[in-house]
Amino acid sequence: MFRKREEPSLAALQPQTPQSLINSVLGPGITWKGNLSGSGGIRIEGAFEGEITLRGVLVVAETGRVTCENLRANTVIIAGMVKGNITAEKVEIRASGRVWGDVVTAAFATEEGAFLRGQIRMEEKVEIGLEKVADPTRIAEENLPAESGTID
Repeated sequence: MFRKREEPSLAALQPQTPQSLINSVLGPGITWKGNLSGSGGIRIEGAFEGEITLRGVLVVAETGRVTCENLRANTVIIAGMVKGNITAEKVEIRASGRVWGDVVTAAFATEEGAFLRGQIRMEEKVEIGLEKVADPTRIAEENLPAESGTID
């Protein structure tokens, strides 16, 4: 008749990242400089410097370090460090997360202990500039040498 109510475990209370959404990992000890764009989920455990425009989830792990002027993605989860402005539909800063930059988002969550030095602007809808995410087949066609001269 009376049962003891089970308390949820600490792990059950921690927000989890759906692993099925992560397609690529930049592992710890890896440093990458350049531009990152496309579709899919990426987890950064190393260091990244450049621009990010992503149709999907970007997770900056506790060991991750991202430096970019403008980071754009559907969802950004930060447990590591980000230096740069973030534009995303959803931004989550975990307790170990550190952000230096402005955030534009429609949904924002943070845990106690998280750090943000910048401004947060909440919008009803956020355009993350996915038109900048290039189609790889179009890039290949654009980079082909133009026909010059005529064949006799």
